[in-house]
Amino acid sequence: MARKNGTKKEGDTRGIFARLFPREYDFHAMLEAQADRTVAGVRLFAAWLEMRPQGNPVHLQEIEAEVDQMRHDMEEKLISSFSTPFDRQDIYSISRQMDYILNFSLETAKEMHAFGVPPDPYILAMTGYLVSGTECIARGVHALDDDKAKVEEEIRHARDSYNALEDRYILGMAVLLKTDDAMKAIRTQEIYYHLRDAGRAMRDTLDILHNAVIDLA
Repeated sequence: MARKNGTKKEGDTRGIFARLFPREYDFHAMLEAQADRTVAGVRLFAAWLEMRPQGNPVHLQEIEAEVDQMRHDMEEKLISSFSTPFDRQDIYSISRQMDYILNFSLETAKEMHAFGVPPDPYILAMTGYLVSGTECIARGVHALDDDKAKVEEEIRHARDSYNALEDRYILGMAVLLKTDDAMKAIRTQEIYYHLRDAGRAMRDTLDILHNAVIDLA
């Protein structure tokens, strides 16, 4: 996230967002709210996996639509508030990538329900790491305005979760490709793919968050 020309005045104790962006909108609070609802959505997906029987994930659809609206509202305010596109790029990108995490979680749940795929140990493990990594992102976003060290710490933890998710994906695919039930393998690999996509959206969010912290240092 680019800094505006000039340096911070001595004694200016306002947070980064307060110094960089217009006062009419609190974009940090908007990112915090979206991050918190994204965590709530991913946790809801994890809880849905534990349900028996697994019904249509309508509650997850509701929270995903809510987060979509939050992102759209932020985009409209970004467009109306800034004259320099680069200043708003990181905010937009963090918001969009967080939205992808929840989108892929919902798609996974919908396909599991439609295809009749029950959660196996690899699905549950990947989802657990997706939850923990998303929680780290939310804590990092909350600390973005005033605690760079905390953001970097949460990024490291989230990357550990992402790497563990990738490891479980590989292990799960290795087992799946040895099965004699071809139709089961095809259905299940689609679920693995979407969970991996959710993990990669988490990874991309982390990369943008890290770049923002570096630029604001």
